[in-house]
Amino acid sequence: MIEGQMGFGLTSILRGVLGIIVILGVGYLFSSDRKRIDWKLVGGGVFLQFVFALAILYVPFIGTVLEWIGKAFIGLMHFTQAGVNFLLGSYASKENGFVFLIHSLPVVIFFSALVSMFYHWGIIQRVVGAFSWFLRRFLNISGAEGLVSSGNIFLGMTESPVLIKNYLPTMNKSEIFLVMVSGMGTIAGTVMATYIGMLAGDDPVSRILFAKHLLSASVMAVPGSIVIAKMICPQTEEIVDREVSLEKESKHATVLDAISSGTMTGVRLMVNIAAMLLVFISLVALVNFITEGVIGKYTGLNDWIYKVTDGRTEGLTFQFIIGIILAPFMWLIGVPTADITLVGSLLGQKTILNEFVAYSQLQIWKDAGLFMSQKSVLMSTYILCGFANISSIGILLGGMGVLAPEKRGMITRLGVPAMIGGALVSVLSATIIGMIMY
Repeated sequence: MIEGQMGFGLTSILRGVLGIIVILGVGYLFSSDRKRIDWKLVGGGVFLQFVFALAILYVPFIGTVLEWIGKAFIGLMHFTQAGVNFLLGSYASKENGFVFLIHSLPVVIFFSALVSMFYHWGIIQRVVGAFSWFLRRFLNISGAEGLVSSGNIFLGMTESPVLIKNYLPTMNKSEIFLVMVSGMGTIAGTVMATYIGMLAGDDPVSRILFAKHLLSASVMAVPGSIVIAKMICPQTEEIVDREVSLEKESKHATVLDAISSGTMTGVRLMVNIAAMLLVFISLVALVNFITEGVIGKYTGLNDWIYKVTDGRTEGLTFQFIIGIILAPFMWLIGVPTADITLVGSLLGQKTILNEFVAYSQLQIWKDAGLFMSQKSVLMSTYILCGFANISSIGILLGGMGVLAPEKRGMITRLGVPAMIGGALVSVLSATIIGMIMY
């Protein structure tokens, strides 16, 4: 259904150009030294994103490769279900519907174990090294920056800096900021399958589609992170570009040790995700009780909002309020006009709460048929594909502060700008994808 909307249209191109100008304008506005922005790097990074977006949508071979990788992800999700079935028996059945806690979250544990195993074997290091080599030569960034940016395709925002832990103490402000933005602007491979499950449920066709575009969003975010980071915090100090190489030796003695370690990491991650979802969704319900159940009800705003939105919004909800605030920005980046409030709300929920809550809301609204355009669903998938939210600031500060304690003060000051930069990265990818679709 989404694939059927591929094609260039004058309106979408013009809206996309406007969106890119707006996003780069925001980056320019937040820049710490506007005169030192490397516009050649900015142009090269945006060009890379365009090339990759066009290849995904219009080059059959690239699209097929991504679909193969997506099917591999889905196959691994099925393997996870075998373990869930053993543990839960009939409770794991999907006859009564898709249950996120049972059918999606356990994938995090299995994927975390696989990532640890592949790292032990050196597979991830080779792929990351290839990406890093390409980025260094095309965008003229340092070796450490290339490694950590590429590593974020597979690893989380606290795991990828470990790849360059020996270089963090001597990295300058601009390099440290890129490490932070790339962590905020991308997602980890360990949670990608969870997003697929949230968005597609048990529909095999939708699973392949969303897997393909989530993979695309992860790769597009790499040059996007470099562009936004180098605009907000340009390189003003001399780069001491060491020939950086990944550690070939695993810290685990055997592959079983690596799997065990990855499993325990996955358990902690799964519990953390479940707890965050429980708390934040409950907080949204509390806020909605105040805004919709009290203010909206007794002022008559609920009825008015329901009428003007043709029943797409129940009343003065938290989601509606942040959607209205961000709606103009969504129009500027090319989101179909009928859906700007919904997509704006999703971006607000992702930034204030987290991407899991936002993806859950996207799934609910998508299944309820609230979106007027499938393009909006696809752009939302890209917009939400990143860790840029308020709670992630603390997570990133904690992780990097341990690796580079002498940089703790600098990392703390850069926390909020890094979150803004990470959000712009995801929005930039969504704008480019939306630009080349009707």
